[in-house]
Amino acid sequence: MKRSCCSLVWLALGMIAWSGAAGFAADAPAKPAAARPNILFIMSDDHAAHAIGAYSSRINKTPNLDRLAREGMRFNNCFCTNSICGPSRAVILTGKYSHINGYTRNERLFDGSQPTVAKLLQKAGYQTAMIGKWHLGSDPTGFDYWNILPGQGIYYDPPMIEMGQRIKHAGYVTDIITDSVLEFLQKRRDPAKPFFVMYHHKAPHRSWQPGPKHKTLYDDLQIPEPPTLWDDWSNRASAARDQEMTIARHLTPTDLKETPPPGLSGDALTKWKYQRYIKDYLRCIASVDDNVGRVLDYLDKSGLAENTIVIYTSDQGFFLGDHGWFDKRFMYEESLRMPLLIRWPGHIQAGSTCDKIVLNLDFAETFLDCAGQEVPKDMQGRSFRPILEGNPPADWRTAMYYRYYEFPQPHHVQPHYGVRTDRYKLVFYNLVDEWELFDLQKDPMELRSVYGDPQYAGAVKELKTDLERLKSQYQDRDQDPGAKKATKKAAPGKKAKRAE
Repeated sequence: MKRSCCSLVWLALGMIAWSGAAGFAADAPAKPAAARPNILFIMSDDHAAHAIGAYSSRINKTPNLDRLAREGMRFNNCFCTNSICGPSRAVILTGKYSHINGYTRNERLFDGSQPTVAKLLQKAGYQTAMIGKWHLGSDPTGFDYWNILPGQGIYYDPPMIEMGQRIKHAGYVTDIITDSVLEFLQKRRDPAKPFFVMYHHKAPHRSWQPGPKHKTLYDDLQIPEPPTLWDDWSNRASAARDQEMTIARHLTPTDLKETPPPGLSGDALTKWKYQRYIKDYLRCIASVDDNVGRVLDYLDKSGLAENTIVIYTSDQGFFLGDHGWFDKRFMYEESLRMPLLIRWPGHIQAGSTCDKIVLNLDFAETFLDCAGQEVPKDMQGRSFRPILEGNPPADWRTAMYYRYYEFPQPHHVQPHYGVRTDRYKLVFYNLVDEWELFDLQKDPMELRSVYGDPQYAGAVKELKTDLERLKSQYQDRDQDPGAKKATKKAAPGKKAKRAE
């Protein structure tokens, strides 16, 4: 039986004794490589937790990802602080909110001169590598080796930029990225050093092009529709109605890849579009799962598995027809929640789960802590290593802060910020001065905002106090780097040329 990390009390046999965290100063004595774990951080793009078997997916199977959950810990409440690709990556690298690291929206240049977890681990004696989707504009820094997709990258025959040199590859991007990771582990790795590898997939990002092996997967099946596919967005803020990310109206011919059958219209056409979308999305995930399996098998065969922390996550969640949508951005659950599966032999009890609120903001701090390194005081997250090892701190966070900036395009999602606790979610759309409040116990699908309901007046007061406390804690004074470039609205009928 799986047990929550909050009640898990156990002593890990064979735990390495840590005699004090080594500093990251240049003259700090380094721990022997064998005493420090390797860290393999695997991140996909737009992979919703509810499309993973270990999270009780109704629509697909992911045996290799499920293996990480079975052999490690599954986090049920891991959330992003800004649900969009580039900003989430910047948060993970820096351990700082978007308004602090300066990368609030896509199509910016990440300031690579600032401290990152890669630089700190590199300074501590780790061999560092970044392979796959980078999506931060500037070149990676703090990595001994890097081989990245330019921009979003493409699915077939992708060029990659290896240490500054652009090289075109033949084949499917998910396989090619994995080949590069395996080459690093087999041929480029220094056995005398522990490694920190960021292994980032493009898939399953739009426009969802399946690999050769999976092109006909699900052809003979009808994927179940989400219960909120026909949501009319009533009883919520106007932002829910004003967006441009619906299955019914906003999927393009490039997304669908086929012309709808003659005579289809209305609900029948929406159902057809949903099947086209979701099957290609899931086919891309099947390839990710296969390739993660290839790497896990190599870790086993090489003997590296025993001393390697393996993390699987995505840069944010994604709407899989939920509320009638694709894409992300909103603070609604499907977009806010990230999958997080972690295996660390000897430290994490196999098959354990955790309901504590953890954030992508915490990843850098956790990596440093697991490597025995001091966490810089200006990082804003908190190491959840104690949770991994079965000792959740009594003072762990009970509320999280979220902020989204990118507007008006793509998808015309209003900027907003908010707070989420175990029961409630309060959201403020700051440009249009509208609020939403959801009681997640009574309304887990977030179909009815109860903001303004007198029965929830006390909850609103408490949540607004929490919101202001968190804004102050994270030094968010409503600054928005890049706001001047983002306030101009696209002319009617024109599509903004911006990456998603």
